[in-house]
Amino acid sequence: MEKATHLAKPAKRGFYYGYVVVAAGFFTWLMMWGMSQSFGVFFKVLIAEFGWTRADTVLAYSLIAITQAFLVVLMGWLTDKLGPRFVITIFGSFVGVAYFLLSQITALWQFHASYVLAAVGLSTASTPVMVTVARWFIKKRSMMMGIVQSGAGIGGFIIAPLTGWLISGYGWRSAYATLGAIVLAGIIICGLLMRRDPGSTRLPEDEAAAPAPHRHTGGKGPAPSGGISLRQRLRTRHFWIIVGIFFSFGFCRSTFLPHIAVYVQDAGYSLADGANVVAVLTVSSILGRLSMGRLGNKAAFKVAFFLTACALTFGMLTQDLWGFYLFAFAFGVGWGAQAVLRNVVASDTFGLASLGLFLGVLGFAEAMASAFGSYFAGLAFDLVGSYQPAFIAGILISINGVVLTSILTRRPAPAL
Repeated sequence: MEKATHLAKPAKRGFYYGYVVVAAGFFTWLMMWGMSQSFGVFFKVLIAEFGWTRADTVLAYSLIAITQAFLVVLMGWLTDKLGPRFVITIFGSFVGVAYFLLSQITALWQFHASYVLAAVGLSTASTPVMVTVARWFIKKRSMMMGIVQSGAGIGGFIIAPLTGWLISGYGWRSAYATLGAIVLAGIIICGLLMRRDPGSTRLPEDEAAAPAPHRHTGGKGPAPSGGISLRQRLRTRHFWIIVGIFFSFGFCRSTFLPHIAVYVQDAGYSLADGANVVAVLTVSSILGRLSMGRLGNKAAFKVAFFLTACALTFGMLTQDLWGFYLFAFAFGVGWGAQAVLRNVVASDTFGLASLGLFLGVLGFAEAMASAFGSYFAGLAFDLVGSYQPAFIAGILISINGVVLTSILTRRPAPAL
């Protein structure tokens, strides 16, 4: 187990190990989220193989969201106690093990159980990685976290087409086994490169010169920065507005991500075409993460939800392959912007007090929406033979996101 240490004094210019930590975090996100986003590429071949319904099949994706929601706090606690190297190397490797098991499944319960095991590994990509990066950087913290998170978009861009190619050329069982070997080796390497904090390593001058972060109160009272406690937030309408915003984001993201590849195939296009549309969606999310904030956080959030509504409307109507690519690009930009802005808007509204706990509560609401949305889309298709009900629900909920963001104001006074 790694011992926590205090940051040391600034050192002369030279190589700083924090950049290795960022690189390891980037590739962890690339592999973890790339694997997650390839779920829909397997969708149709598994249905054809086993005769499962779409609701039964996509339930595995819903179980991923639910499992991660319950594990996110535990993984953060384990990271504090055991260090990121242990947590990411040991628990992160569960993704690779799960993919090996998926290559051997013969029953639906095995499929679901394997993805629950994968969710344990996927839960190490969020808090353990981001907390570790935050400990290594002060002035460059936001930039380094952004670099790590961009791995999610690049991972989908690489792994979704790779998955389609493996399935088409070698079959779905070999595809699962190959991806399992890649992620198992990759996560073990990345995990071993992780270090809890700089320790005895001296910070470079540009980092050490940065101001120390503000103290917070752990949720027991207002922070010096003017925030209010979680209990006080629960008694304001602003809290429930933000819950609604997180719910809207979670629903719109996860209702469609696992179904897009099969939706393209339903229109008569190949498995490779479906995988490529997923790749465009995920890589375009990077553009959304990097560009929307220039409009101002609240304005950008409204634009992102509106763009999602427009993209879903177009995606519901188009049957052309170029139209699916355009839909994926617009949806990805909106999704990427919302992924960043939801956390920023939450902290802008209530300040920094108990921010970790606050975001954890909001993340749980988002995960429940994700689990419901993905299953709802599969069930709707089984009942009516179309994804149209899911698209209509997504459009209405995106518009709801625009409305909720419009009525949100900054930093309410504590409720009495």
